[in-house]
Amino acid sequence: MAEETSPQSAWQARLHEIIFEAETPAGKAFDVGLLVAIVLSILAVCLESVAEVRIQYGPQLRILEWIFTILFTIEYVLRLLSVRQPLKYAFSFYGIVDLMAILPSYLSFFIAGSQSLLVIRALRLLRVFRVLKLAHFVGEARMLKAALRASIHKIVIFLGVVLTLVVIIGAVMYLIEGSENGFGNIPLAIYWTIVTMTTVGYGDIAPQTVAGKVLASGVMLLGYAIIAVPTGIVTVELASAVKHSVRTDACPNCGAEGHASDAAYCRYCGTSLS
Repeated sequence: MAEETSPQSAWQARLHEIIFEAETPAGKAFDVGLLVAIVLSILAVCLESVAEVRIQYGPQLRILEWIFTILFTIEYVLRLLSVRQPLKYAFSFYGIVDLMAILPSYLSFFIAGSQSLLVIRALRLLRVFRVLKLAHFVGEARMLKAALRASIHKIVIFLGVVLTLVVIIGAVMYLIEGSENGFGNIPLAIYWTIVTMTTVGYGDIAPQTVAGKVLASGVMLLGYAIIAVPTGIVTVELASAVKHSVRTDACPNCGAEGHASDAAYCRYCGTSLS
């Protein structure tokens, strides 16, 4: 005979349904209210950075920031209580973002001005896709994440090659132009190479000799090729990731998301997803 659900697990399941799921009226109301609070808290932080507004409404805005911080702190604690393995949620992406959304306010007691970091709460707005049932956006965002993760090793190797080229070209440009033409040292020449290769072109340093201009032309053309390579790497991995869809509901045990569409159990803790 199946065991009866204990009172604790019953309220825990109900709390999880309200906080993590947006399919029920209570869950959707909670998430919509949370998103409104996040937007208002970010707006308060931004307004406080404006000198004229801060002079006139500074105390009121700080009180408002603390009200939101206390509300988000309570919400964070409830999220930890609603899952059976709170540490797994605490170290997940959203768990870290939730913590970072409240930490700057408490750090402001020790580090002046750290409350400006509260704008990190904007990351919490990513939940809007789930709240508004835009599951296809969530799925495509996860496909992009998977593609970037699969591309990371190739991109790191590619950036290593580019960095080596930048150092070599910078050293050569320093030898060609010298300090008399504005290339006072190798680090400065490397800076010029990066600016030129990325097609930013500030123009604060420019080669004056014929040889320097020829080299600069080559660096400019090389820059276009270099920009195209990472794009191609990610595109290939993205095409591969499109083949694998994901479900958007959260694990009732650890709060993890991003499971395969046909998954019956959480890939992190093994809990049934049904």
